[in-house]
Amino acid sequence: MNTYITTKIGFVLLVLLTLGACETDFDNPNAATDEQVFSSREGILAAAAGMQQQYSTTGLRFIVETPAVTTREAGITTTFQNMIELEDGGTPLPNFNSNVQGLWSNLLRIISVSENIENNVASIPLEAGTQSGLLAHAKLFKALAIGGMAMNYEQVVLETNNDNNAAFVTRDGAFDAALGFLSEAKAAIMATPPSEEFTNVVTLGNIDLLNTINAMLARYNLIRGNYDAAIANASEVDQASTSTFVYDTQNLNPVWNRVFLNDAPNFKPRDNFGLPTELALDAADGRIAFYLVPLEETNQNGLPIEDLAGFFNVNTGPIPAYIPDEMNLIIAEAHLRKGTPDIAAAIEAINLVRTDTDDPLGVNAALADYSGDTSVAALLDEVYINRRAELFLSGLSLEDSRRFGRPEPSGEIKNFEEERNRNFYPYPDLERNSNPNTPEDPAI
Repeated sequence: MNTYITTKIGFVLLVLLTLGACETDFDNPNAATDEQVFSSREGILAAAAGMQQQYSTTGLRFIVETPAVTTREAGITTTFQNMIELEDGGTPLPNFNSNVQGLWSNLLRIISVSENIENNVASIPLEAGTQSGLLAHAKLFKALAIGGMAMNYEQVVLETNNDNNAAFVTRDGAFDAALGFLSEAKAAIMATPPSEEFTNVVTLGNIDLLNTINAMLARYNLIRGNYDAAIANASEVDQASTSTFVYDTQNLNPVWNRVFLNDAPNFKPRDNFGLPTELALDAADGRIAFYLVPLEETNQNGLPIEDLAGFFNVNTGPIPAYIPDEMNLIIAEAHLRKGTPDIAAAIEAINLVRTDTDDPLGVNAALADYSGDTSVAALLDEVYINRRAELFLSGLSLEDSRRFGRPEPSGEIKNFEEERNRNFYPYPDLERNSNPNTPEDPAI
């Protein structure tokens, strides 16, 4: 990467970090961004690379950490108030909690930059494949940001707004919008494949754009209840391919940063991935040793914890944008939730996950075929167990817990026996204080 583009990326990241958390905080910074970054080839390429870097570092920290504590994937190991509040949970979780605010604000920043790329890319002289790559990349990350918000908040905004009145939409509306952006992204690169210039400057060959778009189409169609579409999209993903966010000594793996940095962990993983006893994994499951290191300790609230491995115990280790076997779990779940469930197809997909020994990312259960109860309810439990183990610390646990009908939280504070202590997060104060359209907070 040339020095000029590297400098531009640094400028873009500085702009990202100074943008306000709500969609109305863009006056002077946005004027500078439009003029200095989004009006040139070098600037818009750097903006795309900077957006991906922002998402994969600060954004991914909140995407992973926040629901992990809420759903007992992780137990806190710190006295920082934001983490205490998350683990205590319940109705009193404050709007000013820094995780609640950080998750919202960082994803809005991604939406803002993606909008600027979309709005300006056509006006800059670019190779056709560079333009299509930038457009698809922006729409992918916009969809990731909207989907990430919709998995954690009851209503979300779809775009930034300088007039302090961005409209909120339901989760269904948000996922429909994300699916629309992903479909547009796919159409752009199917019509004009991304150029080497785009790949060399923006994704560096680490993100397989088409497979990632198909994977997110599968993910969000499943959540939205579009089961045939989810199966079709998941089947299009090449499971021998991977997409990863990569890190270096200047941009550390964000989960490592929170668990290992300075030997002062903010959280550690829970035993059995935080699942209740009745959903315990087979002790021979290879994913236990992949993600967890035995530790005979409890945290300050008496919750059993382990040490962390997997994608998170090396400071510059890559983190997957998705796990290939998520596609098989999507196919299994969709077949079970269809109006007429296809039990045989669901079991076949489950077995592809259970018996996997050659996953390209090393996430291998290496178990025998499923031999238990073949009722829809029992098979959905099997899918849920496998999702928890396969997709550990991927930011999907709160969405999964609700979708699989796991026990509702009581709303009580410090009820550490509950599988999750919230359904959705309250809206951040920084949004409520600037946007009169902010809805009432969810009850729990």
